Amino acid sequence: MFKQILGKLPKKPSSAKFWDNGESQAPDNNNNQEVSSQRASSNGDNLASLSVDVLPRLKDVSISEKQELFLKKLRLCCVVFDFAAEPQRNLKEKEIKRQTLLEVVDYVISSGNGKFPEPVIQEATRMVSANLFSNPHQQQWKNKTPEAGDLEEQEEGSLNPSWPHLQIVYEFLLRVVASPNTDAKISKKYIDHTFVLKLLDLFDSEDPREREYLKTILHRIYGRFMVHRPFIRKTMNNILYDFILETGKHSGIAEFLEVLGSIINGFALPLKEEHKLFLTRVLVPLHKLKCLPNYHQQLSYCVIQFVEKDSKLADTVIKGLLKYWPVTNSSKEIMFLNELEEILEATQLTEFERCMIPLCRQIAQCLSSSHFQVAERALYLWNNDHVSNLVRHNSRIILPIVFPALEKNGSSHWNQAVKNLTENVLKVLSDTNPELFEECLRKFQEDQQNAEDNKKKNGETWRQLEEIVASMAK
Repeated sequence: MFKQILGKLPKKPSSAKFWDNGESQAPDNNNNQEVSSQRASSNGDNLASLSVDVLPRLKDVSISEKQELFLKKLRLCCVVFDFAAEPQRNLKEKEIKRQTLLEVVDYVISSGNGKFPEPVIQEATRMVSANLFSNPHQQQWKNKTPEAGDLEEQEEGSLNPSWPHLQIVYEFLLRVVASPNTDAKISKKYIDHTFVLKLLDLFDSEDPREREYLKTILHRIYGRFMVHRPFIRKTMNNILYDFILETGKHSGIAEFLEVLGSIINGFALPLKEEHKLFLTRVLVPLHKLKCLPNYHQQLSYCVIQFVEKDSKLADTVIKGLLKYWPVTNSSKEIMFLNELEEILEATQLTEFERCMIPLCRQIAQCLSSSHFQVAERALYLWNNDHVSNLVRHNSRIILPIVFPALEKNGSSHWNQAVKNLTENVLKVLSDTNPELFEECLRKFQEDQQNAEDNKKKNGETWRQLEEIVASMAK
């Protein structure tokens, strides 16, 4: 049917065929019409001259002509400009392309109930690829992004100058992928593994606006194209491996993890072995990176999703956190404690008992921290009913571990808020098991007395040695 309709369309002069001789068409702002532009240079880097060929807008043509005109507009949008090096050049042509992009987006949005034919999908993906993947100016801009220096300058430099066009291209791709008129069986021939791989590479963009669009588009592709799901997970796996083991630098880790969070949320039970390996080999080691604050919220969500789906993984996760526990970074330590509390809320008693001894030793160190926020956050764990219940069931083992840190806090910590919280925790422990509490108190006092005696003994020994050395010097 479409061939019969296209056969009746009036043929344009050869000079108007962008796909034959490098020309393109675009709407003119002044007369709401379209022009075709021809590149003067053979490599297509500059638009030195424009040859105008008047064409109607999509809304002004009959239904039978819309598809052919839409394809021409998509080909026009394959023209790429250098916004970074030549911001004031080809201003009219840039605006023509921008208006054309807006028009094709509107066409996709308002395109009724008919399925997009294969030529439309093919041209749409070609146009997107030309602007996002085959644009040399995009790479030049990324290479110029500052790596160090003033933060405000970095933020300003990280905004892509091509965004006025790229935003509409991303919007177009999102609308095409999400449209009910897009047939997944046809589209997967063009939105293939190569296309997805290049899309994932773009997540390293310094521009947060670009990463936000990429995240949404990847969500849609993962949802619509089931055939690509294993490939997407494997590729994201590899990118995260490279980030953890090699570079330690990537701008889109938070967005990756946000996508993965929704993927993990949809995992069926029982969890596959490959998914458990992803938790232990990727998600847990991500905690050791210096740039953890950039993506900790999303990472924590992913980890907790695993524990909520399979509580037996709690032991593995907690031991992994202890392995990468920060030593000198108090802000990261607070992040770990926040995540730990959420994990413990989803932890059953059996799994808790497997890791409680090393865990409580670490908590005791946090309680003894001179940084008041770390000590305060560790004390707040007792405000959680589920955590308190886990401790109460194992008080005979846990209380002797944490009691010395609590007692020292109550008597000698410099921060009054920490002292007050410590007194509250000690009261709870005393009420829970008075006999054990008194036993721990006696043991603590004995240890303190022994430490004091040893200190005096060592001091006396040193005094005697000093006298001997002084007498020999005479």
